Amino acid sequence: MNKERVFEILRETNALLEGHFKLSSGKHSNKYLQCARVLQFPTHARILGKLLGQRFSDMNIDGVIAPAIGGIIIAHEVAGALGVRAIFGERNEGRMSLRRGFQISRGERFLVIEDVITTGKSTREIIELLYSFEGILAGVCAIADRSNSALNLPCHPESLVQLDVSNWDPDECPLCKANYPLTTPGSRFLK
Repeated sequence: MNKERVFEILRETNALLEGHFKLSSGKHSNKYLQCARVLQFPTHARILGKLLGQRFSDMNIDGVIAPAIGGIIIAHEVAGALGVRAIFGERNEGRMSLRRGFQISRGERFLVIEDVITTGKSTREIIELLYSFEGILAGVCAIADRSNSALNLPCHPESLVQLDVSNWDPDECPLCKANYPLTTPGSRFLK
């Protein structure tokens, strides 16, 4: 499957949105990829997970780890494709942590998975969490990379598609200046 077909699946499921969005990073954008809309369909989730997993099938990975909430489903599907376990980190008092009895043993090789990478903040937090348990970073991947810039990660992330979209600081956002209504869809903003 090529990236054009991945884009078709994203459009078919209304996962690729246009409007005025406040991203989890605090930046504003005219496009938003709501991966939950595509991942709600197990067939699509399985296909995307298999495609990502194939890129790491020869790397002796012990597990995959993702940040909650957005990365949980795709981490599960990639782990299934690789035949390994999937865990997730979640914020506890503002700090990424392992909960629910999840463990990382020293020397275990983990693939860090995201649904969408924009600034890399959640990805960096998960990598730091992995390192705090003396785990080994085997790679980073996402359904989509919309970073448009250097992410300051220890390795280049693999993604199924790259989105070339605009991101603005709120005080520079042309959509704010034009009084377009702002939507806040990111998981960090959920209460």
